[in-house]
Amino acid sequence: MKMSCFSCCMSEETVNRKSLKKSIQEYKDAKKLASFANISFKSDSSKRRYIAEEIAKIGKGNITAQIFSFRDLSVATQNFNPDSLVGEGGFGRVYKGHIESLNQDVAVKQLDRNGFQGNREFLVEVLLLSLLHHTNLVNLVGYCADGDQRILVYEYMSNGSLEDHLLGMSPDKKPLDWNTRMKIAEGAARGLEYLHEAANPPVIYRDFKASNILLDGEFNPKLSDFGLAKLGPTGDKSHVSTRVMGTYGYCAPEYALTGQLTTKSDVYSFGVVFLEIITGRRVIDNSRPSEEQNLVTWAQPLFKDKRKFSLMADPSLEGNYPIKGLYQALAIAAMCLQEEASVRPLISDVVTALTFLSNKEEGDDEEKEKSPSGRNTVDDVEKDAPDGAWERD
Repeated sequence: MKMSCFSCCMSEETVNRKSLKKSIQEYKDAKKLASFANISFKSDSSKRRYIAEEIAKIGKGNITAQIFSFRDLSVATQNFNPDSLVGEGGFGRVYKGHIESLNQDVAVKQLDRNGFQGNREFLVEVLLLSLLHHTNLVNLVGYCADGDQRILVYEYMSNGSLEDHLLGMSPDKKPLDWNTRMKIAEGAARGLEYLHEAANPPVIYRDFKASNILLDGEFNPKLSDFGLAKLGPTGDKSHVSTRVMGTYGYCAPEYALTGQLTTKSDVYSFGVVFLEIITGRRVIDNSRPSEEQNLVTWAQPLFKDKRKFSLMADPSLEGNYPIKGLYQALAIAAMCLQEEASVRPLISDVVTALTFLSNKEEGDDEEKEKSPSGRNTVDDVEKDAPDGAWERD
């Protein structure tokens, strides 16, 4: 019997899920999205009105995001003051702001008008984050579509992204300890579990990486940036076919080669990020020796020899981690990173294993075992996990 944190949903959540299903089915209409991307308007007000009406129509009244004017957000960010800049990338810039009417600090993401994220991605993100609500998904406060502006307004996450604390960390930041790393991994996995198993049809995130995992003041993680999200297969379909998108190094091999996308593609990406969390290494790092530049390629032979597991632990941990916990964490990563998508675990299985791992008593974790063969690293987790944790449907 497959274990899931959604097995005991309250009736209110069941109702929400039904309305979510209807709304997402509406969103699946590609022609509607295409017309949105290409339509021309006589005035900014007609464009704003069209976007608002389109979102309301597709969302079936479930859209909670507020509509902000460009002036509202200029005030909130002090005219997009460079001193308020908290992030920048191919998508555009993110500013910290404050919405007086809500008395709330926010992150204001101003999409680059010349960048990749266009009208379709903007609409996808507004719809998904308005319709999907979970403690491990970032909360969308509102959006702005004045003129050619495309701006998304999120809750402000005071600790930035996982990447800020893990990869290329500034000298003034303290390295994340082992327990915090496991807490972040578990929460991020729960976010994926909600997308894969609560949403109907499932939502494939497609851009799971350290920079898209945001952290609040208590280092609770939330997934952000849903512009590349895709609805998963329904009925008897095993996959959806789509143009290959995402970030190099994080894409599952079968998706990169064929464009065939499943929820197991996200599981692979999770495995990459989890390996980054354990090792403190970037998935692609050209500053390292050639044989270590690709994290997954470097790790694969090490997965087969338990005696070398300690070589994979982030040196900044300075040995402060439970030995058995490290073994089991690497076993989970190895399973997620298997070449064949069909043999990767479901994300709900990963959540179960991580919950078990993070709740183990420290004294029990300190046990050391004689080194078995490489495949037994997977067996270690299966052996110790609760009954049924790794069973398939």
